[in-house]
Amino acid sequence: MHIKSLVLASAALRVFGDVTAASDGVQAPLVGSGRDIVSSSSRPNIVFILTDDQDLHMNSLEYIPLIQERLIEQGTLYKKHFCTTAVCCPSRASLWTGKLAHNTNVTDLNPPYGGFPIFVKNGHNENYLPVWLQEAGYNTFYTGKMFNAHTIWNYDSPHLKGWNSSDFLLDPNTYDYYNATFQRNQDKPVNHLGEYSTDLVANKAYGFLDDAVEAGEPFFLGIAPIAPHSNVNSSILFPVKGPDEDVPVSDDKFRVNFPLAAKRHEHLFKDAKVPRTENFNPDKPSGADWIRRQPKLTDENLEYNDKHYQGRLRALQAVDELVDGLIDRLEKHGILDNTYIFYTTDNGYHISQHRLQPGKECGYEEDINIPLIVRGPGVPKGGITEAVTAHIDLVPTILSLVGAPLRADFDGAPIPLSHKELNESPLTREHVNVEYWGWAITESKFGFNGDDAKRIFNNTYKALRVVGEGYNLYYSVWCTNEHELYDMTTDPGQLHNLLHADEAALAADATILGYPLKKVLPRLDSLLFVLKSCKGTTCSQPWHALHPSGNVGSLQEALAPRFDDFYTQQARVRFDHCELGHIVEAEGPQFEHDGAVYWKGSKWSDWTSIKVTLSNKPENVVICHCANCKRAGGPFSMNFFVDDGQWKIEDNQNTLAEYLDHNTDSGNTVHRFFCRNCGSPVKTTAKPFPGQALIKASLFDDIPTKKSDVFAQKALKWA
Repeated sequence: MHIKSLVLASAALRVFGDVTAASDGVQAPLVGSGRDIVSSSSRPNIVFILTDDQDLHMNSLEYIPLIQERLIEQGTLYKKHFCTTAVCCPSRASLWTGKLAHNTNVTDLNPPYGGFPIFVKNGHNENYLPVWLQEAGYNTFYTGKMFNAHTIWNYDSPHLKGWNSSDFLLDPNTYDYYNATFQRNQDKPVNHLGEYSTDLVANKAYGFLDDAVEAGEPFFLGIAPIAPHSNVNSSILFPVKGPDEDVPVSDDKFRVNFPLAAKRHEHLFKDAKVPRTENFNPDKPSGADWIRRQPKLTDENLEYNDKHYQGRLRALQAVDELVDGLIDRLEKHGILDNTYIFYTTDNGYHISQHRLQPGKECGYEEDINIPLIVRGPGVPKGGITEAVTAHIDLVPTILSLVGAPLRADFDGAPIPLSHKELNESPLTREHVNVEYWGWAITESKFGFNGDDAKRIFNNTYKALRVVGEGYNLYYSVWCTNEHELYDMTTDPGQLHNLLHADEAALAADATILGYPLKKVLPRLDSLLFVLKSCKGTTCSQPWHALHPSGNVGSLQEALAPRFDDFYTQQARVRFDHCELGHIVEAEGPQFEHDGAVYWKGSKWSDWTSIKVTLSNKPENVVICHCANCKRAGGPFSMNFFVDDGQWKIEDNQNTLAEYLDHNTDSGNTVHRFFCRNCGSPVKTTAKPFPGQALIKASLFDDIPTKKSDVFAQKALKWA
């Protein structure tokens, strides 16, 4: 994407002071009050700016010249940054916790599957970024939108924790640009009818910055304007109080319109149009399931969509000024050089791509690949990186910058920031897990399917972005069990689903890294199989879960021929049925219970076999799930015998206490099974047991002809 500086009328207005009226009656932009305060802290400050629904692929960054000048030219733009769930509340919950949505279990905008009440119900109010920053000695401030279903009725049930001072936008007025309701600290909500929402956020942010600097301690300042989200008429939304109450969003209640600009920007961009990319209203349908059934958009519809696009650009102008005023104040306070500034959005947006009405919630690049800009100490100036990063990486990044410990349950990892880290990142970062549950909603007067339908039910999918040297792929499995695979090196618009019958001829000749699709697909599916239910470091190191000995760390390495049988026999990603939320029972096999693991270098005799032969070609090995360590793997077996009244391992003089649980008992010899991961005793039976799968011996690199006691020490610790 080419980033250029546009000369806008609004860019010329830069003054100190609150919102004022210019001599011609046009509202002047915002900058601060100008108090001179110097922080005594040497620890870095963090400013985090979070817009709402801002796109990367419709060139929104080209229309905000002050952000280009003061952030992009002075920092680094991350072109391969992704949200992991393409809708507001689940994405924000993942961002602030460092966890994927299947681990936060905040998967919707409203109860029973999402929203602020579910965030609290699931224990995240005590476990998210501001709480951890306060524990690290930081003061924390926030203004703007936090979560959906955070309302004038439930804001104090309980208050959001972790903030020294806050001023939150509240539903039902969150998206009403000229009728915002804010709630400060422990005070009651205050409505601001007739005032422009982004300007209010700017003034509140400048005030918090003054307070933070005056306190003389390192600080975090979160700033979250609603632009360029659609305007939503606040008078028709229903109250949400608790986690068990749903919010009806029906066609006659959910009213959206173009994003609204500040009065001073209403004259701008009247000729701007949605970029006519190859996937803009294509002649041939693309995608899967309901997306593939969308009709070609009419000229009337396209004209409407262009006006929506213009409204988005105009709404971003006040954000542009907000950032400019913020950096002026950081400079005036003398702390700019010790401050990291993050600029991103919760999710992307589409307008007319794939014949879609304005909206988000899809797994395509317009919705998931989003802006991320970082400026701060050690961050290259004017940098543009292809490093693969995701929202779940941002909390670990911030905590690492402030010197706070990283939690073991983070699904993400710190992003590369310095020249050295960015140069090394292609070797360490490859994938992003993408997931979504429930509805797709159009933010237009036009409906789906060429009629008035404003919602689609079965928009549930699990997906994967994999980017490396020589490959750039998107793979998805829908709850209807339709599959998608796009080679985005040759098909950046995601128009040719290589797994659809219509593309059979193209797929037959397609190769990835020189291999045919039939060889690559099981690897991608196995990677998604791990990621769709991963936790902690498994999410950032999924290949290690499949190859614990560390012999595979990328798709290219996984394509080695010796792994063909392993990946061919791995369980497949599938859904049993579509659900509106994360219901594990609907999501088919889970890697933790049903997955196979490749143990390079492990000896065949370490794996218990149903048909034991000591030849060079044993037939099967049992894969089971250990109740102690929760890992999948094959148990190893050992024989114990009695000698002088003590239990001993055959061919090993270490003594063991008698176990009560065992498979066979013949005289003085007992045959027992142990988990090959942790060494704990495993109860086995002669019949198949839950989680058992038969795997061919060819999956393993070594097939010895005699029993090994290499895991004796693991077993001994359980004596």
